[in-house]
Amino acid sequence: MTKILILAALSLTIACAEGGQPPKKSAAKKTAAPPAEVTVPAGATLTEPGTWTYTDAKGKKWMYPPDPFRHRQIRGQPAETPAAAPIPITATEDGDKVRFERPGPFGTYRWEKKKSELTDDERAALQRSKTKQE
Repeated sequence: MTKILILAALSLTIACAEGGQPPKKSAAKKTAAPPAEVTVPAGATLTEPGTWTYTDAKGKKWMYPPDPFRHRQIRGQPAETPAAAPIPITATEDGDKVRFERPGPFGTYRWEKKKSELTDDERAALQRSKTKQE
């Protein structure tokens, strides 16, 4: 630890001897102007509580989500997410039980349930499998 401190002091001394003065920090950061206040335009529409969207005259879409103290302006498309494709589940009836299979990242997942204990998704998968077999 003391070796590091000695080396740091030595390098500072050498830097001062060569240039005459230690290097100064730039003053540009101190004189930066504060960011302009962002206001929601008059024609903006409320999409979610606190979030506004606006399309300007050039056709660019802007979002104005809330920050803790003000709104901020983000260029881009509004948060419209497409509906996710359903995971293909195959179902096979076996008496009073139903066997299910679906692909996963680590292989095929398999499970079985009684017909009386099926969830809505499992019932829909069973109906899809029945219509495919017919």
